Amino acid sequence: MSGRAALTVYVREYCHLCHEMVAAIEALRPDYVFDLELIDVDDDAALEQRYGNLVPVLTANGEEICHYRLDPAALDAYFGKIQAV
Repeated sequence: MSGRAALTVYVREYCHLCHEMVAAIEALRPDYVFDLELIDVDDDAALEQRYGNLVPVLTANGEEICHYRLDPAALDAYFGKIQAV
């Protein structure tokens, strides 16, 4: 593995928790190497139904890491897991 993670955050444009989570993730760039994709659930009915009121939801490789607020310990555990592969 290259060590570069692909993180996805499912968001809503008007969601203040979404903006807070994205800012918290961006602040971790000095500590982790990752690409970050933001997907607005309101642009896709299936995603809106799947994530509903859980947004923001941070995922990587199909695995949910956390939702509502960034869980630094869960993200650190994810990076530890993928670096061990």
